Amino acid sequence: MAAGQGWSKTWTFFEGDWHEGNIPIMGVRSHAAWLCSSVFDGARAFEGVTPDLDLHSARVNASATTMHLKPAVSAEQWMALTLDGIKRFDKNAPLYIRPMYWAEQSGALLVAPDPESTRWCLSLYEAPMRTPEGFSITLSPYRKPSKECMPVDAKAGCLYPNNARALIEANSRGFANAAVLDLLGNVAELATANLFIGRDGVVFTPAPNGTFLNGITRQRVIKLLRNAGVSVIETTLQYSDLETADEIFSSGNYSKVMPVNRIDERSLQPGPLYRKARELYWAFAHS
Repeated sequence: MAAGQGWSKTWTFFEGDWHEGNIPIMGVRSHAAWLCSSVFDGARAFEGVTPDLDLHSARVNASATTMHLKPAVSAEQWMALTLDGIKRFDKNAPLYIRPMYWAEQSGALLVAPDPESTRWCLSLYEAPMRTPEGFSITLSPYRKPSKECMPVDAKAGCLYPNNARALIEANSRGFANAAVLDLLGNVAELATANLFIGRDGVVFTPAPNGTFLNGITRQRVIKLLRNAGVSVIETTLQYSDLETADEIFSSGNYSKVMPVNRIDERSLQPGPLYRKARELYWAFAHS
C-alpha cells in the first residue's frame, strides 16, 4: 500500500475485545518492536471460505514455541475468533487473517524475550486476491539462512527484512520477484512464496532442507496434484533448472497459486501444470 493511503477495513481482537482500524498494540519499549520477537501466520477467507484455517492456527502456536514465546490461544480458539471476526465484514469480502504473538518484555538475558510477557492478537483485513496475470522473476544476490543462523522453522517477523531486500533489489532491475538460493547455492524459494517448475509433464519443487518454511499452501498443492495423478518430485534444484523449465509457478498464503510469465529475459506462458494446480486448489478451497 502506497504511503499516505488509508488502511483497508480492519478488525483486530486484542485484550478481550474487537477493535476497528489500525490500533496501537506495541510501545517503544516492547521487546518485539526493537528486538523482533514476533511471529504470525497468514490465512485467507474469500467467498466465505477459510481453507486450511486449522493448519494455520496450529502453525502460529508452533512458531511461537520456536521463538521461545508462550502460546496462550489454542488452534480451536483461533478458529472460533476468526469466524466471529469474519462477521464484521461484508459477505464474501476477500480477507487476510493474521494471528500474532510477540514478547512485551525482555527476560533475564535482556536480548532474549520473557515468555511470560507474551501477548497476542488476531487481525483480519480486506485484501483483494491478485488476478493471475503472472509475474517476472530473476536470481537474487541474497541467500536464505539455515536453521543454524535464523529461526527458519517459524513464521517469524525477523526473517522478512531479508525477503524485502531480495524484492527491492529485483524490482530495481525491473522484476517483480526473485528466486533466492540457500547457503549451498541451491534454489530455496521465491522471496515471497514457495516455488514449482514443470518439465515434460512432471512438477518439481525444492525439497524442504531447513532453509525455508514448508508452506501450508505448498503442501496442499502437492497433495492435490498427486491425488490427481500428477507426478510431483521434491528435489534439489539449481537456478539453471528454472531457466530451462517449461513453466514456473508459485504457491503462498497471500496469493495462493500464481504463474510466472518471465524469468530474466525469457518469456513464459502459464502452462498446463500451473492451470491444473490452480484449478485443483480453487476446487478444494470452495468445497
